[in-house]
Amino acid sequence: MLAIGSDHAGYVLKSEIIKHLQEINVPYEDFGTCDCTTSVDYNDFGLKVAEAVASGTHDRGIIICGTGIGISITANKVPGIRAALCTDTYMARMSREHNDANVLALGARVLGTGLAIDIVDTWLNSSFLGGRHQRRVDKFADVERKYSRKNT
Repeated sequence: MLAIGSDHAGYVLKSEIIKHLQEINVPYEDFGTCDCTTSVDYNDFGLKVAEAVASGTHDRGIIICGTGIGISITANKVPGIRAALCTDTYMARMSREHNDANVLALGARVLGTGLAIDIVDTWLNSSFLGGRHQRRVDKFADVERKYSRKNT
């Protein structure tokens, strides 16, 4: 199951992506926000999606804010999350194949709907290649352990 969430700036794009997910029969859970008129903090929705993915209740996640920057920074604070901010399909494919990204971040104010949906499709249909890339992905977890508050 896919987790999806956005702030108010990403709400309209999130709605379009959800329509597309329904069309291609991808199960999802929407973690909010529920409108584009009330200003909310992207951190709250990035965290909800990241925690759902990190806990294992959801396989992957999509997060959206105005630029994708703030929401991806928040998600990447959660151990086990590898959120990739992608602005084209090549980045989406590489984030999965080389980095095993489990959360896709998008910027609603920098992407058109058509391109965003192409990015989502590419990301959903790409797989981690493993091999030499596994060593590098393992190093992400090494960094998390090194800087974990439990170890300080």
